[in-house]
Formats: sequence, structure tokens, C-alpha cells
Amino acid sequence: MSVRALAEGGGVQVGEHPTWQVLGLTINADTVISTAIAAVIVLGFGFYLAAKATAKATAKVPNGLQLTFEAVTDQVERQVEGTVGIRTAPFVVPLAISLFFFILIANWLAILPHAWEEYVRPPTADVNLTFALAFFVIILVHLTGIRTKGKRYFKHFVQPYPLMLPLTILEELTKPITLALRLFGNILAGTVMVAVLGLLPAAVSWLPTSVWKLFDLFIGLLQAVIFALLTILYFGFAAGGEEEAH
Repeated sequence: MSVRALAEGGGVQVGEHPTWQVLGLTINADTVISTAIAAVIVLGFGFYLAAKATAKATAKVPNGLQLTFEAVTDQVERQVEGTVGIRTAPFVVPLAISLFFFILIANWLAILPHAWEEYVRPPTADVNLTFALAFFVIILVHLTGIRTKGKRYFKHFVQPYPLMLPLTILEELTKPITLALRLFGNILAGTVMVAVLGLLPAAVSWLPTSVWKLFDLFIGLLQAVIFALLTILYFGFAAGGEEEAH
């Protein structure tokens, strides 16, 4: 039986959200709640690490969270220095790290056991959130390029030949679309697959569901890495040298 048939039969609900009506607007309640939860976790994680950093002089051995954060930060700094230059755009490092941890936690929300499945789902399985993240990144990329290069930033639209202008504009317009849909599609597919496996009898569903959730953990991590890495690369194209941009 196909996923569509299951969905039409009511076994698997794809793309449906509990909603709120606010001033005539329809708001996906699960996306808002899950996004808030992921944001609170990231902020709490940040404050915790800040407190640990303050007390670093008295700490003898860093814990696992500190080591994880330091490893991620080190890799991000290497990527930013290699593509943009930390001095050119110092905010790219905290931005990429924040995006990585936020998307990672958002992707993993459905895998963690909880009793609020209707309202706590991966918010990245909602295209509204992924497009918001993608447009935020791309707009900031262009603003950074204009700030660092001024009018020279627009030269890359007509390089190496002026006839490339329509294709370059099309490429810039597709960047946020591909960035958003890549994340959305992978996470939505994972949630649909878990729902489909949940239709199996409990006696046999535990094994494929467990295996798939482990795979889903990997996919969630991979998509967070890809989004953060592409963010760094886009800033590199915008703020780096003209030769690097090509």
C-alpha cells in the first residue's frame, strides 16, 4: 500500500497541522510550539556554556557538552576563515553555530519520546519555517556583500559576461528555494516514514522503527551540517574576493 493510500485512508496525516486563528491568520500551532522549544533549548545551552566559560579557570576537566561545542566551534571557525575570513564577517561564526544547533534540535524533536506528538513535531518538517530560515540567511548574505564591497558587489551578476545576468539572477533566486526545500523534504520524509512504520503491528514494528529512528538521527545531523555549511559558503561567495566567488 502506498503512502498516498495510507494518507487518504486516514492512517498517516501528511502536511496537516493543528492551527490557531489569530487576527484572520492561520498559524500552525505545532510549528510555533516546537520552534519555541528548540529555541529555548539552544538558548539554555548557550547560557550554560557561557557560565561554564566564566568558571573555566576553576574547572579541571571539561564535560562532554563543552567538548562538543568546542569541536563544532573549531570546525566552523576553520570553514569561515577559509571562505570569508573571520575579520571580514565575525558574526558568521556565531550565526552558523546557532543555526546548526537550532536545526539539529528541531530535527531531533520527533525522535525523543514525549506525550505531545500532536504539538511537538520537527518544525523543520514545515516548509514555512525552512523558507523563513533560508530567506533570512540569503538576505543577510546579500546585505553583507553590499556592506563589504559596496557597488562592486553587483559586478558578479554580469561576470564573466553581461549576458550571464539573467542566469545569475535566476541562480540567486533559487538559492533560498533549494536551501529550504532540501531541509524540509528530508525531515518531512523521515516523519512520514516513522508514521508508516507505526501502522505495523506492535510485535514487529519496534525493530524497523528503532532502526529508522537511528537513521533519522543521522539525517537530522547531516541536514543541520549541510545548512550551516551552505550558509558559510554563501557568505564566502558574497564577502570573499571576486576570484573566490567564481
